[in-house]
Amino acid sequence: MTDSHPPSLLSLPGTQWPRMEPGWVWLCGAGPGDPGLLTLHALNALQQADVVIYDALVQDCILDWAPQARHIYAGKRGGKPSAKQRDISLQLVDLAREGKRVLRLKGGDPFVFGRGGEEAQTLVQHGVPIRIIPGISAGIGGLAYAGIPVTHRDVNQSVTFVTGHDQSGLTPSSLNWQAIAQGSQVIVIYMGMKHAGQISAALLDAGRPADEPCAVVSSATTPDQRVLETTLGQLAADIDSSGFEPPAILCIGRSVLMRQVLDWQGMMAGAAPRDLDPLGRGLPAETACGG
Repeated sequence: MTDSHPPSLLSLPGTQWPRMEPGWVWLCGAGPGDPGLLTLHALNALQQADVVIYDALVQDCILDWAPQARHIYAGKRGGKPSAKQRDISLQLVDLAREGKRVLRLKGGDPFVFGRGGEEAQTLVQHGVPIRIIPGISAGIGGLAYAGIPVTHRDVNQSVTFVTGHDQSGLTPSSLNWQAIAQGSQVIVIYMGMKHAGQISAALLDAGRPADEPCAVVSSATTPDQRVLETTLGQLAADIDSSGFEPPAILCIGRSVLMRQVLDWQGMMAGAAPRDLDPLGRGLPAETACGG
């Protein structure tokens, strides 16, 4: 997007946009990074809010679309000083009780590893009315910007979304990696780069092949996006040598191969597709799926 001032929603015909009332909190997903991936409901909320409480992954240019609002940072990044979740939730309650129109803006989707459910439950328990505005999750939109389809009919009929760390910052002990490895053809891991060695070792121990295609997408959908293509056996070592930094999405499975033909950003920059048939089907795409 080249214009930092988005059009008013009032100029879009045919829809009654919801009004943000004083004392309400709207929990809203800001998408994976690119401001063009905001929903229209998110833009509507930005234009009405008195206060925007935002996460670390929300782009500054998105906040610029709410110049009338007070902006409060409430980011939580692994290994860095962060606000406590309880304090964030209760601050939302306090602001609503002051009669503010409060927008809680979260990267991605608030209900996908975003702790939006906890915040929403706290608000409801304290009698604060809420509205939920979904956003595009990085595990879907971020991979799409890398040219990797989360599902592809020739590859998978299932996909599992996993968080790479729990509340303590460690790899979740509750995850059954054996079941995940055996039950899902494609695995998408949020916040897993720090523990890539443990994760890949667990999946290899559970029977996933060492040569299984993997990708790491860092700063997805932003101008700083970088993509690492590797294999499960080399995942941790290649991450260490790449210099990649969080935030990043990990994708494990043969759908990663589709980047060789679907790297649309590379093609926009003038690169040719590396392989028009990366899955080796030997058929045109329009006939490969059979119906």
